[in-house]
Amino acid sequence: MATIDLSNIADFVANEGHGVKGLSEIGLQKLPKQYIQPIEERITTNTVILDDQIPIIDMSNWDSHNKLVSQKICNAAEKWGFFQIINHDISLEVLESVKDATYKFFNQPAVEKYKHSKENSSTNNVRYGTSFSPKAEKVLEWKDYLSLFYVSDEEAAAHWPCALRDEALEFLRNSEIVMKKLLEALMKGLNVKEIDESVLMGSKRINFNYYPNALIPN
Repeated sequence: MATIDLSNIADFVANEGHGVKGLSEIGLQKLPKQYIQPIEERITTNTVILDDQIPIIDMSNWDSHNKLVSQKICNAAEKWGFFQIINHDISLEVLESVKDATYKFFNQPAVEKYKHSKENSSTNNVRYGTSFSPKAEKVLEWKDYLSLFYVSDEEAAAHWPCALRDEALEFLRNSEIVMKKLLEALMKGLNVKEIDESVLMGSKRINFNYYPNALIPN
């Protein structure tokens, strides 16, 4: 069983590319202090709204109920800032495919994933890491991530990790249709009559997060 110097976790999780996935697999008996949020900063029942629910918006038959669904989207964006959508027409096959490919990427050896880190990636449009800035943060995030910024299919073919490149592009193509409909509804809600499509869609980025499911006693 591997052992590491817990006083300098950044070397293992960040500089060597193991991430928290590797950390969770070395037989730790308790969560390292670097990942423990101070008591005074933890979320409690006093800071969580218990009697309300994040909006869930059904997008089926949107064409025939456009005004109602659009109004729900605008209301959720105004009140909450985010919402969940269901029946969005992205097939289960596409979703399962990109999920399986995500597992495939994160299950690679650390040396393979580390090729896409800030220090080693051939482009700023591909970034593998753990937490956000592990060398500077007082409390680290219990996750690893892969962030892909889309420029073109050609650029993606050249630089995105092959473990999930095709599946990520297919997901992007499918989700772009949904994103466009959502943005159009929001623009109408703001009484914006015309806007260039390139401005409407903005930049495109896909983030993949890995959260270890191992339970570690504290």
